[in-house]
Amino acid sequence: MTIKPISEISTFLEKIAQPMGIEIVDVEWNDRSAALTVFIETEGGVDLDTCEKFHNAVMEPIDELDPTFDKPYTLNISSPGLDRPFKTERDFERNLGKDVEIKLFAPLKGKKFLEGALIAFDENSVTVNIGEELKLPRNKIAKINKAIRFD
Repeated sequence: MTIKPISEISTFLEKIAQPMGIEIVDVEWNDRSAALTVFIETEGGVDLDTCEKFHNAVMEPIDELDPTFDKPYTLNISSPGLDRPFKTERDFERNLGKDVEIKLFAPLKGKKFLEGALIAFDENSVTVNIGEELKLPRNKIAKINKAIRFD
């Protein structure tokens, strides 16, 4: 099925989300199930009520945008999840100073998995403190996400 560009849909939704204190983290289209999934975040986290509130706010406006050119689709609103990989610069900004988990494509000093505080990043590298400061090229990182702690 042909849909409008994800960037156009995301920009449209951001105009609704921003005044609500909601950030659009990602928008994905699943062609097989004809589902548009919008991942949202807020400063205090996302719960079912937040998802429902945003869903209700965007239902009519997104139908007017007509992302699927009059074809039926399912609109899903979701939290990004605890272990979602960082995709945007905003993901890195939001997690500066926090513990992150990093999976590497190839071992570094015998390890493919690192955990430490994210202390800096730029378009080419990520710097973490794992007991020592370590600057990693982004193209060596398979996945980076917020460290999950169960205390």
